[in-house]
Amino acid sequence: MSGKIEDRISDKHISVMLNRCLTLLSPSIESTSNPVVVDATLGLGGHSEAILKKYSNVVVIGIDRDPEAISLATKRLAGFGTRFVAVHAVYDQLLSIISDLGYDKVNGILFDLGVSSMQVDENQRGFSYSKDAPLDMRMDRSSGLCASDILNTYSRDELISILRNFGEERFAPRIVDAIIRAREVAPLNSTSFLAELVKENIPAATRRTGGNPAKRTFQALRIAVNDELGALSRAIPDSLQGLAVGGRIVVMSFQSLEDRIVKEVFVKACTSLTPRDLPIDLPQFAAKFSFVIKNSETPTALDIEENSRAQSVRLRAIERVAA
Repeated sequence: MSGKIEDRISDKHISVMLNRCLTLLSPSIESTSNPVVVDATLGLGGHSEAILKKYSNVVVIGIDRDPEAISLATKRLAGFGTRFVAVHAVYDQLLSIISDLGYDKVNGILFDLGVSSMQVDENQRGFSYSKDAPLDMRMDRSSGLCASDILNTYSRDELISILRNFGEERFAPRIVDAIIRAREVAPLNSTSFLAELVKENIPAATRRTGGNPAKRTFQALRIAVNDELGALSRAIPDSLQGLAVGGRIVVMSFQSLEDRIVKEVFVKACTSLTPRDLPIDLPQFAAKFSFVIKNSETPTALDIEENSRAQSVRLRAIERVAA
């Protein structure tokens, strides 16, 4: 465990849109005497800590697939005793986790999607294209394929599909052909080598805009390694089932593929099924959820100043209004 990560806790690293998330969840917590909130992406525990500090009667269930995050957050939140429960799991197991802990429904659920700053800052994790490291990218290093396994064993078509579908990379065939040529010489296992390989196979005019040219390839591999979109597609609908009336779900997405999944589920949940030709909304067909934020919300200048990672965030929130 690196000193750098411990320092991030002691320095009170500000979680993304911390105050806004707390404001959005507060009505759900205040509406019941024994509220339960799920922090589905625990990380270093910043959001959980804020909730536990503000409300002395709340229980927070913190879920994370990263054992290191669980360990660090558990230490950070130890002072809250049994009001904090850490669970090592992927958030698509949310319903079974709630049930196993003896709860029928919960009052709030928070998702802070994507890779955490802790994971990016650890060189050996392989998430960053700006630091040389083994091509791992697993959020849980105890299981599953790593990025180098995918790069060195998947077929050309499979790799192109990953880069196109998860990275929206226009030059996927060129990049993949370069990867295949390189792996025929020696296995790929270096983040800096991959980043340079991508850069060399993207047109110079394109490289001059849009940030690091390897960004989309690294995003695509990370999503594939961790089945992020699959897990999210399962988790968001399940979260609706696990929410009590008056409860809220707050989701922060950091790229369009995540946000699209969340938006589609939220819009469907908040849409009445009453036939359009009827003049009134029939109760049995009325939507069980309503928008807390009609569209996505973007960060303020202060949010970005407090944490630069907030720059790309899109925040959405809905509330359960009927059983």
